Amino acid sequence: MPNLLLTIRYDGTHYHGWQVQKNALSVQEVLQNALEDLFGKRPDVKGCSRTDSGVHANMYCVSFRAPFYPGEYHLLSALNHRLPPDIKAYACQETDEAFHARYACKGKEYIYYIYNGKYENPFLSRYAFHYRYPIDADELNEAAKHFIGTHDFAAFCSAHSDVEDTVRTVYDCRVSREGDMIQMTIRGDGFLYNMVRIIAGTLLQVASGKIKSDEIPLIIQSGNRKKAGKTLAAKGLFLNKVFYGEEIEG
Repeated sequence: MPNLLLTIRYDGTHYHGWQVQKNALSVQEVLQNALEDLFGKRPDVKGCSRTDSGVHANMYCVSFRAPFYPGEYHLLSALNHRLPPDIKAYACQETDEAFHARYACKGKEYIYYIYNGKYENPFLSRYAFHYRYPIDADELNEAAKHFIGTHDFAAFCSAHSDVEDTVRTVYDCRVSREGDMIQMTIRGDGFLYNMVRIIAGTLLQVASGKIKSDEIPLIIQSGNRKKAGKTLAAKGLFLNKVFYGEEIEG
C-alpha cells in the first residue's frame, strides 16, 4: 500500500480543529469520510499538527496509506469532488514507507491577521481579529524581534496545556501592514498551545501602551502566563507553511 503525502487547505470556521472529536465535527473526520468514499476503506490519516477550533490553514499536510495511487491529478480531482467547499486538496505525492506527516515536520510558519480599520469589515470577520485603535506596525515589528531565538515560552502557553518541555526556537517573527491589514508572521521549530495567539495578543498590548517593547524579554524570562497578553481569537490564525527538510531559518 503506497504511503501518500497529501496537502490541503481549509477554512476552519465551522470545524472544531483538525483532530477527530467525539461530539464535534473536525477537519480530519471530513477528510477521512471523503477518502473512505474514494478508496472504499477508511485510512488512518496522520496530520502534521493540531489546530484549534476556528483556526485556518493555507498548507496542512497529512500522510496515509492508500489501497492504490491513481496519480496526483486523478486523486485530487476525485477527492475534491467529495470534499466540501471549505476543505480542498491541492497536492499529493507518493513518499517513502516510513514518512509520518507529524514526526517528519521540521518546522511551521503561522500568520496572524489583525484588521485595523475603524469599523468592522463583514468580508474579513471570519479571517481577522478586529482592532480599531491605532497600530504602529514598525513599532510592533521591532518588538516582535524579541521573540526570535531559543527560549522557554512558558509565559506564552495556555494554562490548560500539560506540555512539560516549553522550550521552542523561533527563527523569524515580523509584523507588516498593507492598508488596514496587519500581518504577524512567525516561523519556528514548533509552537506551544495558543503560543502564536498569545504572542499576537502581547504585541497588541505593546500597541496600546500597556506593555513596553523592552519588557518582552523579561516576560519570556518570567515564565508567568499572567504577564503576557491575551489570547487573541482563533479566526485570525492561519497555518501558512509546513517544512520538511528544507531550510526554515531566516
